[in-house]
Amino acid sequence: MEIFLPVAGVQIKTYLIFSLGGVVGMLSGLFGVGGGFLLTPLLMMIGIPPAVAAASDTNQIVAASVSGTLAHGRAGNVDFKLGYIMLLGGLTGGTLGATGVKILRQLGNFDLIVTLVYVVMLLFVGAFMFAESLRALRGKGSADSLAGRPFYLAKSLPGRLFFPVSKIECSVIVLFALGFFIGVMAALMGVGGGFIMLPVMIYLLGIPTHKAVGTSLFTVIFTAVNVTLAQAIINETVDVMLALLLLLGSAVGAQVGARLGRLLKGEQLRIFFSVIVLGVMVKMLHNLLAAPASLIVLGGGH
Repeated sequence: MEIFLPVAGVQIKTYLIFSLGGVVGMLSGLFGVGGGFLLTPLLMMIGIPPAVAAASDTNQIVAASVSGTLAHGRAGNVDFKLGYIMLLGGLTGGTLGATGVKILRQLGNFDLIVTLVYVVMLLFVGAFMFAESLRALRGKGSADSLAGRPFYLAKSLPGRLFFPVSKIECSVIVLFALGFFIGVMAALMGVGGGFIMLPVMIYLLGIPTHKAVGTSLFTVIFTAVNVTLAQAIINETVDVMLALLLLLGSAVGAQVGARLGRLLKGEQLRIFFSVIVLGVMVKMLHNLLAAPASLIVLGGGH
């Protein structure tokens, strides 16, 4: 059965969209990310315009994140106190980022910019996490051993608070600034920001992996809601039919992923996550190099 997506302007098989939502939702529950960093490029690969893909899949992120947060919350892996502070920064950054998307679309090179940002961010996050996780699996250290030892600025700036769930002391200024950056990237890339937030929580803030997964999912819920509303109002690029199909699949998949995550160690979760990130990066880089001219639009916006 095929369905016409009015905003995207394409006709596509219903089961394909539903399946993509389910798979990405499972990965969301497993790794503590909204899944947009995977879903946006996947939607682009099957013919959804980049601006519509980036805006519509944030709705799916909400469903996956709510489902995953409920599962992780029952296991005591959500630091709500820390999450609320990062959330304030994320909402501010997400709103400003959506305005930036409107400007870039008017300039006419939004597709190229989104692809380049994806390739750079996925390469950096994936390579770093893969190298660290490989060392940890070989018994040469673990990111979880960083718990309670956030980076220098987090400990030195004023406004420090202790977070008993994560077992760290950190400045609220640093948490807000990190949340703001993640919110901007979320709007630009059509993601909830979890694939950036997860390594930030683990490596910069020193939060144990499973706590970072649960807390990341919690903050992603509201970041994604904010970005979805901003994209719908400012840019009018949210395809409701596409979003609903993705939402249904992701809500089921997230529960499955959260259960699978309990069976794996922190190092294993991180290395699997990094391999998926690098795989998506390689595919997007191939597409970019294969037909760069098609990504550049001269003249006005679209």
